[in-house]
Amino acid sequence: MEKTPLEEARSSHFQPRAKSVPRNRIAHGDCIEKLKMLPDGAIDLVVTDPPYICRYRSRDGRSVANDDNARWVLPAFAEVARVMKPGSFAVSFYGWSAVEKFMMAWRSVGLLPVGHIVFRKHYASATRFLRYEHEQAFLLAKGRPEQPAHPLPDVIDWPLYTGNRRHPTEKPVEILRPLIETFSVPDDIVLDPFCGSGSTLEAAQSCGRAFLGVELDSGHFRTASNRMGLLS
Repeated sequence: MEKTPLEEARSSHFQPRAKSVPRNRIAHGDCIEKLKMLPDGAIDLVVTDPPYICRYRSRDGRSVANDDNARWVLPAFAEVARVMKPGSFAVSFYGWSAVEKFMMAWRSVGLLPVGHIVFRKHYASATRFLRYEHEQAFLLAKGRPEQPAHPLPDVIDWPLYTGNRRHPTEKPVEILRPLIETFSVPDDIVLDPFCGSGSTLEAAQSCGRAFLGVELDSGHFRTASNRMGLLS
């Protein structure tokens, strides 16, 4: 029986512990299981936007898978840390209300926080006790990486609102490019284990890096795959 484009795309992705590391691929499924197919120390940089564990619901009613529990945090980042090269970085967005869960997991798997970045918005994404006008991410190190030649400021302007057209928490490519350019070099492999609609992957490709993504949701997997030209 002839495979559908979605089946064809899935079948060409990560192969179990292959000696050669795949490049420019997106795997559909649970990142805890999919990352187990990659060898130790395969990844040059991780840039990711995991669920914030805040039961987020967008204005149009969309939600994020596994945003209602923290069971995945430690095992997912254990695999992330394993596949990172010694002396490399990860940049992880996180939800401030669950910061202790993320921090415990990162430190438990050997990812040391070495910096904190605030992305300053020019609009409020929500208003409760405060107006929510920023996003945040930790810069995490595995081992002792070299300092970048041109360090980024730890406050970065968020240039535009994506409209969350492709994903309920879609990040603009423009804020991701400086992270990738600063903490990797051309032809490196950039991993996003929670790749959503593929913003990190597009940013990596535009910077001359290879990309690897994992996405649990089948709709977002298709969106990212189409965006990166992996489905025809």
